[in-house]
Amino acid sequence: SRLRWQLMIMAKVVVLWLVVVAPTTTRAFLQGARSLFRRGASRTAILTVGEPMPWEESLESLSYVREHGVTQFIHLWEQCKQLRRNDELLWGDEVEYAILRIDDEKARLSLRGPEIRDELEKREAAHSYRTEGCQWHPEYGSWMIEATPSRPYSGYASDLCRVERNMRLRRRRLLSALDDDEICPTMVNFPGLGVGDDFWVHGTDQRDHHGDAIPGECSKSTTIPDSIIHPHPRFAALTRNIRARRGGDPVEAKVPRFVPTDSEEEGTHIGGLDAMAYGMGSCCLQVTFQARDAREARYVYDQLAAFAPVMLALTAATPAWRGTLADTDARWDVVAASVDDRTEAERREEEEEEDHHSSEEEHPEKDPRLAGKGVRPLGRSRYSSISRYAFGCDTGGGNGLEVTAARKFSDLEEQAPVDEDALKRLLEAGIDEALARHVAGLFVRDPLVIFRGRVAEVDDRTSSEHFDNLQSTNWNTVRLKPPPPLSSSSLNTTTTTTTAAAAAEANPGWRTEFRPMEVQLTDFENAAFAVFTVLVTRVILAFDLNLYLPISRVDANMRRAQRRDAVLEEKFYFRRVIAAEKTVVSKTRRTLDPWNKTSPRVDPNDPASRIYDACDDMAADDPDSSFEEMTCAEIIDGKGDYFPGLAPLAYAYLEHIGCDRDSLAIISQYVEHVRKRARGELKTPARWIRDFVAAHPDCRLPEDGSLSPKLTRDLAVACHDVGVGTRAAPDLLGDVVVRPIAPDGAWDVQLLSVCLRKEGMCEERRASCASSFHHLFASDLSIDLTFFSYFLSKRRIPPFVPNKKGTHSSNAYRFDFGTGQALRRLHPQARRTSEAARKNLQTGALPRLRRAPLQPRHGRPPLVAHRPTSPLFVVVNMIVSTMPSPPPVHE
Repeated sequence: SRLRWQLMIMAKVVVLWLVVVAPTTTRAFLQGARSLFRRGASRTAILTVGEPMPWEESLESLSYVREHGVTQFIHLWEQCKQLRRNDELLWGDEVEYAILRIDDEKARLSLRGPEIRDELEKREAAHSYRTEGCQWHPEYGSWMIEATPSRPYSGYASDLCRVERNMRLRRRRLLSALDDDEICPTMVNFPGLGVGDDFWVHGTDQRDHHGDAIPGECSKSTTIPDSIIHPHPRFAALTRNIRARRGGDPVEAKVPRFVPTDSEEEGTHIGGLDAMAYGMGSCCLQVTFQARDAREARYVYDQLAAFAPVMLALTAATPAWRGTLADTDARWDVVAASVDDRTEAERREEEEEEDHHSSEEEHPEKDPRLAGKGVRPLGRSRYSSISRYAFGCDTGGGNGLEVTAARKFSDLEEQAPVDEDALKRLLEAGIDEALARHVAGLFVRDPLVIFRGRVAEVDDRTSSEHFDNLQSTNWNTVRLKPPPPLSSSSLNTTTTTTTAAAAAEANPGWRTEFRPMEVQLTDFENAAFAVFTVLVTRVILAFDLNLYLPISRVDANMRRAQRRDAVLEEKFYFRRVIAAEKTVVSKTRRTLDPWNKTSPRVDPNDPASRIYDACDDMAADDPDSSFEEMTCAEIIDGKGDYFPGLAPLAYAYLEHIGCDRDSLAIISQYVEHVRKRARGELKTPARWIRDFVAAHPDCRLPEDGSLSPKLTRDLAVACHDVGVGTRAAPDLLGDVVVRPIAPDGAWDVQLLSVCLRKEGMCEERRASCASSFHHLFASDLSIDLTFFSYFLSKRRIPPFVPNKKGTHSSNAYRFDFGTGQALRRLHPQARRTSEAARKNLQTGALPRLRRAPLQPRHGRPPLVAHRPTSPLFVVVNMIVSTMPSPPPVHE
């Protein structure tokens, strides 16, 4: 007792010192510790909890959010400039799944996504002690769910082998939460979406007296009800406000219909794609990297933007829309059209706009509350490729002004306007021109969802909510993500620089998000393309590669990447020489290793330690002669003696860093898969789906290319079976065999020491125990679950007592669930039951136990009794006697 009292006094003294003497240090430490456990792959959207404003009400707040979004970014930049970061490589992937309900004839959307996600999050919280885990995020559709690793992958070669293992764990755990008639294929889109009025499992959706779905108030779609949208208020508000800003008309995507080569029919478009769900209901594969600092993140952003169309073509997996085969293989333009919020004036071509005067009389549709008053021409949707490069590679110009070399390749500046007021403020804050123009380009759009109580109430120094509102709804092939702001305690004037730096290091740093890839059918394929993307970023940084292309050529590549069989039939603009001709190498430069978090700090102003030597030659580049057209195979494998290819460079990089043999064997499988896909030795998922449709008995390809419900169902099941490894797909995977994935082993089974007789055992576990008991002794005992519940109600089993005569009939007992005689020859322990139990037995409410011969009576099988000395009987008695009591059984 005295020792306990002394320990309590010491603990109180320590807590008092931490709270009173060093509160700032304590808060910083707790924030850092908390963030270490919460660090993971960053979410792609801000899911604020609250009530969204209607569009008419939010119009008055649009200018405030835009103005203060710029202010928040300036504060972020000042914090990053004051606290110079040198972050290690952390990265993660995001995989999206579709949940479908299957019967013998049809596949439908299962709208249990939110319910399944809640269940998975609870179970993940119970398994937080595990090093490997998953995080589950909501997506636009109620039939969708997104999964990421619970902790990011680190910058070591061995972590590249974690990717597929974690993806398999995600699929296994998702399978454990599905019903028996549900599947979760990693398909980009469900081909049956929008076909008829029975493509989803009906829930609370509104229907007229004919049973037809009533167009929802959010999307105003004629083919899709609002009930399939995720119930989070952000998604419905996003759908409603996109339509409201464009003038009230529903969105519309135009996809060319596939026409067989031997058909005389002219090409038409697939109709009815008039809802945001067609685009945002598409699943994809995304990868996010944490860079060392802003400079590295911006350079990787530029290089991956030029590389994005190639990866889109390699991963193409969307050949059908609304029950019809399309003449395209990728989702990109459909998603772009589904979220296009531009007004009619903003969608006009620049040539048409020149013929119109800028006066309000000539533009009655002007609205001063909108960005650009709603009439500024915008050449692309919010969902598109990038409009300009962001890396500030500056060289001195002849006129004494700084000329951004990367800006020479941003040849669509006139078609990609910036917000002039935002640009002026960013330049005055000391932000370089390339980054300032990139950020100002975000603010030519309006915020789409504003929550009540989250406008003027937001602190611009400690929150980036208004900036993220615009940033998260500009969906480009690549996204540049700054670090989150520091908390108010870290920004206190009394806080030391060391404490603030520690708080900053606890948060994610500058990140680059790679978004063009389409999700693949198997975890092996998804891991292969995620790992290959990581290797490309390391190759770019380690070898100072330069992939810059004119933005106009990048846009052309994006259009080509979506065409049918683009990986084999199309050529893409790519740089002829990607390595700097004159590389500055110094002692400092040789010690830089992108995989080593202890690499020395690099001063970008010191030419001897400059990371990106390609900037030295970029000023002399001619944008019109620095590239040529190449196939995907040439880009990946190399062309001639002047272009080495990205895959050989990846192998050279792995050899350079000394990758261990075991990791190299696994990584080589991923790289070889990408190479075979580029050469056409393996099919893309789009080509595999087309061949599956053509070989199906219900295929109507020569007629109209439409997919019957049975064909759509079989396709969804086949994609699911390939993903879980129960169906071979050598055309997709070659010699790779996917080990079967089952829900067994998705979660750890705890060795409980709590007495099972205690009240409060969940019904699920009680039923599981009953099922296990019945299955275990099914070969020896014909036992009914009602009889088992009877035993649970007594918390004991009446032992079988043999007759003193020892005859065969005396040693056999049968359980009669009819109206037989009262219990006989019970063990004395069984006689000490309560009066209520005796009354139930007399009235026949519970099953009766009586002595009976072995032959069946009343058509019921006999239950052969074991002697009390039998080991099996001892086990039965031990298990059942520890079971808790269930609710009363009356039937």
